[in-house]
Amino acid sequence: ADYGPELSRGFKALKIWMSLKENGTAKFGRLIDQNIAQARYLSGQVESDPRLELVAPVPLNIVCFRYSDGSEDEAALKSLNTEIMLELQETGVAVPSDTTVAGKHCLRVAINNHRTRYSDLDLLLMHVREIGDRLTKD
Repeated sequence: ADYGPELSRGFKALKIWMSLKENGTAKFGRLIDQNIAQARYLSGQVESDPRLELVAPVPLNIVCFRYSDGSEDEAALKSLNTEIMLELQETGVAVPSDTTVAGKHCLRVAINNHRTRYSDLDLLLMHVREIGDRLTKD
């Protein structure tokens, strides 16, 4: 037991190396391209809705956007979008994080799962709109 791999130094790269050996770099490349295409799709959906605001360009797989009720009060928008994020997380619909880009607080969606579907992104936006609409009516 003293000489087994369990007690030796960690080999963190083994999982990556074995995944690359099994699947090849072409498959990983396709999956990365798929996630980037999904991010561009999501950004297009955000830009087509007047209630949503794209906060940063989308060159890779990360989309930063926020629900906007037309207010220019950054503190109110931060509070609104934080509540949207928390409700999404608590209901289990999605797990976006939040960030601030150029002084604007927003939701941050990093698409990096090979199982993500376009319908998942549509569902996310549907819930963002529903929650945002409900919160701004109160």
